[in-house]
Amino acid sequence: MKKTFSRLLFALSASAIMHASAAADFPDRTMRWVVPYAAGGTTDVMARHLAAEMGPLLGQTVVIDNKPGAASIIGATQIARSTPDGYTFGTVDSGTLAFNPALYSELTYDVEKDFTFIGGLGRMPLVLAVNPNFPAKSLQEFMEIVRKEPGKTTSASSGHGSPLHVALELFNQREGVSLLHVPYKGSAPALQDLMSGQVDSMFVDLPPSIQMIHSGKLRVLAVATPKRLDVLPDVPTFDELGIKGFEAYAWQGFVSPRNTPEAVVGKLSNALNTALKSDVIGKKFDALGIQPMPMEPAEFEAFAKSEGKLWGDVIRKAGIKLD
Repeated sequence: MKKTFSRLLFALSASAIMHASAAADFPDRTMRWVVPYAAGGTTDVMARHLAAEMGPLLGQTVVIDNKPGAASIIGATQIARSTPDGYTFGTVDSGTLAFNPALYSELTYDVEKDFTFIGGLGRMPLVLAVNPNFPAKSLQEFMEIVRKEPGKTTSASSGHGSPLHVALELFNQREGVSLLHVPYKGSAPALQDLMSGQVDSMFVDLPPSIQMIHSGKLRVLAVATPKRLDVLPDVPTFDELGIKGFEAYAWQGFVSPRNTPEAVVGKLSNALNTALKSDVIGKKFDALGIQPMPMEPAEFEAFAKSEGKLWGDVIRKAGIKLD
């Protein structure tokens, strides 16, 4: 019995030593960043900017591996099923962690069991925009029209269960109105129809729409942020206009597989937050309409859980299901 116990202690000690040694040498080879969306989009561009900054900080090359499809489920599953050694990590977003568990009866990953939370990446503020020919010139006028003719004013989104759709449902629920949801397959066709007047309104995120806003092709009535945005200094917040506490963002974060060693997580977190706080990333994100979101691992995990509760409740109340 004593020999068996001694062997067990020896095995555990040896494992701990090897684990610590591996963490001390980390990283010593190329690393893989899984992006759950196609190359060229905002998520991909964010990851590439950050990988270029984090690589030198970690002393290794960080390679982007695009795994698009199924509302980020394919990419998230790739991350979850990878070896938890710190060499595979990736982007997750509000859809991955906060929406999908409420939208799908079954997922190929488990938010609580399959990921190690490393930190936030960035958030894209949402704004309420209308076609320039829509009769409302202010949020007050917009609300008067919406309340006068329930269910008639249309509001586009990039698809069922997207951040733009869920923000719309939160607005309907909070304000007791009934904007008519018109889903599209992506932001581009939705924005095109908004500009042409095929639909009346839309909650839009800034990266794909900022140029359209500045050129006058869209009129923004309010921003869903606590403070006014530097890129839209003349546009008031919902809070300023009497709709208190209404906030909505599309956000992204950074995770690795569950059981990634704590020392490895610390190195990845430090590199990520250093990059996010750099002037280089600050300028690049600002040009895209993205706010850097540096967070410590525990802070990001708590944030994701809070967002899951908030948006899960909105989705269930709205009766949105994707399977």
